[in-house]
Amino acid sequence: MSESPLREKWDRRYRDAQARPRAVEVLQENRHLLPGEGRALDLACGLGGNALLLAQAGLETEAWDLSPVAIERLRAEAAAAGLERLHARVRDLEQSPPEAGSFDVICVGYFLERTLAPRLIDALRPGGLLFYQTFTRLAVSERGPSNPEFRLAENELLRLFGPLTLHFYREEGRLGDLSRGLRDLAMLVAEKPRAGQAG
Repeated sequence: MSESPLREKWDRRYRDAQARPRAVEVLQENRHLLPGEGRALDLACGLGGNALLLAQAGLETEAWDLSPVAIERLRAEAAAAGLERLHARVRDLEQSPPEAGSFDVICVGYFLERTLAPRLIDALRPGGLLFYQTFTRLAVSERGPSNPEFRLAENELLRLFGPLTLHFYREEGRLGDLSRGLRDLAMLVAEKPRAGQAG
């Protein structure tokens, strides 16, 4: 059976990638909000910059992606760094989303599949944190996907994860001096309410 065109596309991209894996800004800037222990997921991990940071922070970390090329590269990076807590796996997220109540932290960078939003909320344990960052339709540059379906509408990230308790949100759109600030992106950190806690 031949590989899917989508998998082949991402395999090519990751095979040719020269840059070192790097965590998304929302995780880097809010790393201090991570729990001291627990189980984390880097969803649609690519080369695994988020997973590497999560494992370095002491979390038992799963990293899932459709691309075997990306996963092999991440496994090599994790082995070189001695990160035994990082478990990288090939996984089709639409066919096999995370199980309910299985993670204390979920991080998503530059991946948008709206139908997975309720599954991500369910996958968080009470008190679990979601770190999310991806491209918006209201942009000032050409970076990111050309198809608007793969970009967020204004404040859409807030609506997708409305049941969670918001701790951090940033989306600057086209306000003010367009040469400064965070442009083309929305980022969020939100928590799954604990029992008896208002959402």
